[in-house]
Amino acid sequence: MNVKHFVEDKLLVIEITEDLDHHATEKIRRRADYEIQRFMPKRVIFDFNRVVFMDSAGVGLIIGRYKTACCYGGTLEMVNVSPKLKRIFEMAGLLKIIPIVDSYKEVV
Repeated sequence: MNVKHFVEDKLLVIEITEDLDHHATEKIRRRADYEIQRFMPKRVIFDFNRVVFMDSAGVGLIIGRYKTACCYGGTLEMVNVSPKLKRIFEMAGLLKIIPIVDSYKEVV
């Protein structure tokens, strides 16, 4: 997992570099919570560019980080979501509360 923080924009980008299964989500959860608490960003963006597989643990990870970001007054968005992952997010109802954006690089 790679983390980028942009001070001017109060933006935190979390690039997930592995598949989101039960084994990977725990370490990503700890690191993401730490970075959100550390920077208290206005926007948190999860980049799914390198994610091929995700199970229910990944959905739980995203929902939990959404709640954490909201507790600190921020929002959560997703970028580079493949059609396969988008379908999982649709079935889980995540797209009703967490938007998919085209690119975070346009904001920076």
